[in-house]
Amino acid sequence: MPKRIAVIDIGSNSARLVIFQRTSRYGFHLIVQQKSRVRIGEGAYEAGGYLQPVGIRRAFGALHSFTHTLREYKVRKVHCVATSALRDAPNREAFLRVVRQRLGLQIRVIDGLKEARYGAVAALNLLPIREGVTVDIGGGSTDMALIREGRIVETVSLDLGTVRLKELFTDPGRSLKEARAYIRQRLETLPESFRSRLAVGIGGTARALARGVMLRSDYPFDKIHAFGYPLKEHKAYLKAIVEAPIERLPELYIKKNRFDTIREGTHIFLEVLRHLEAKEVLTSGVGVREGVFLHDLLRRDGLRFPPGINPSLRSIKDRFDLLKLPEGNKQRIGRKLFEAITDRYPSTPEHRRLLADALSLSNIGKMLTIYKEHQHAFYIAMQELNFGFTHSQMLTIALLMRSKGDSLYYKPLYRRYKPLLPAKEVIKWLSFAYTLTLILHENSSRAEIDFTWSGNTLRIRSDRPLYLAHEEIANLQTPKGISVELLDGWEASCSGEIDEVT
Repeated sequence: MPKRIAVIDIGSNSARLVIFQRTSRYGFHLIVQQKSRVRIGEGAYEAGGYLQPVGIRRAFGALHSFTHTLREYKVRKVHCVATSALRDAPNREAFLRVVRQRLGLQIRVIDGLKEARYGAVAALNLLPIREGVTVDIGGGSTDMALIREGRIVETVSLDLGTVRLKELFTDPGRSLKEARAYIRQRLETLPESFRSRLAVGIGGTARALARGVMLRSDYPFDKIHAFGYPLKEHKAYLKAIVEAPIERLPELYIKKNRFDTIREGTHIFLEVLRHLEAKEVLTSGVGVREGVFLHDLLRRDGLRFPPGINPSLRSIKDRFDLLKLPEGNKQRIGRKLFEAITDRYPSTPEHRRLLADALSLSNIGKMLTIYKEHQHAFYIAMQELNFGFTHSQMLTIALLMRSKGDSLYYKPLYRRYKPLLPAKEVIKWLSFAYTLTLILHENSSRAEIDFTWSGNTLRIRSDRPLYLAHEEIANLQTPKGISVELLDGWEASCSGEIDEVT
């Protein structure tokens, strides 16, 4: 599989190009993202589905620009897919032929069920979910997938999209009541199985709404992917968008480039959530494009990452952990230490996994410089730790990596992200375990180390001398009332040399 893979997605509203750089078998990251609001389907629904000259010109211009980018980045493999507007167009073959002959792009027109599956493959692999219904509202269709026990069990596609709704109802000045009846009529065709407490929002409408919810609620973490919110608390806000005149949309935190179809998209989204009986919304920053890429990447793995593989962790280590030092003993020390402290604070199995993930990334800050490496590591983790984690998990891992010996946690960051983080006591104990593990490992990566308690004193026994660790442990901040004693026999190990000198 080539190192650089591009995906072009031609939808009713926008054409997008993304280029993925593979860093290893399962590691990858995005290096290019381009978008043009081509509105290829503009006027088509009123013209029997035929693509109109204005939309064709915009789409061809965008694709022509994309080919320049592909050459610039020396991309060898390109997946080009088109969705609702093209699959519904009687003159699509003429458009496909012109693009193929003039630009060398082979466009694959996918049906709605395939579109729904691609979105679900992306969500299932790159979000921390095992149950839910994915909802991808496009310009011409709404595509959904039912996920149960970590499997995609059913997909549906409805002829219900933002551009379609706008041209049929908003532009002619028809009422919201008529539009609502139209939406509900389409939703009645959904199978009874499509009921879920969790709805996973995919696409531009879902992302724009998530951004608005984040801004109006002063959400502290600026990351759309994996942002969730309870519908009950924000339903009135979503309704306000549907009913608002365009000039009021900025007051509702909607960007100008979303004015065109955000009201129609929100209307569809609200009615879908009502029909699903959803209580929670989880926003996906990934969708069809990532699904197409993953369908290729994971074709021999049953379209799932193997157990224990997280693509964000793998990509970060591939790019930033240039030392490539052995990890085994560091993780062993971390596991033993976590087991030793589990009855000292309200620990959970999730805490053990977060500690292990933070330890696996502990060297990434050194790529820039060893000075303030913990700050560099924190920044990299905040930017790149995207897939397979909740926001709370991302922040906890990053905050652990920001800690250092004389400070269990960085107070300004904890205060900023406190609503999303575990209790302060948990952070202190995990930071203590993270920092102490690194001290012991970096002083001897081969030492066999065990932990026991004597009252409130944590005793560390090592089969190798750890001279430098004594001073670092003496300066180590510990949870309240806890002391640390290192028993490594370093004095006995060098007594002969001392006698010889004296």
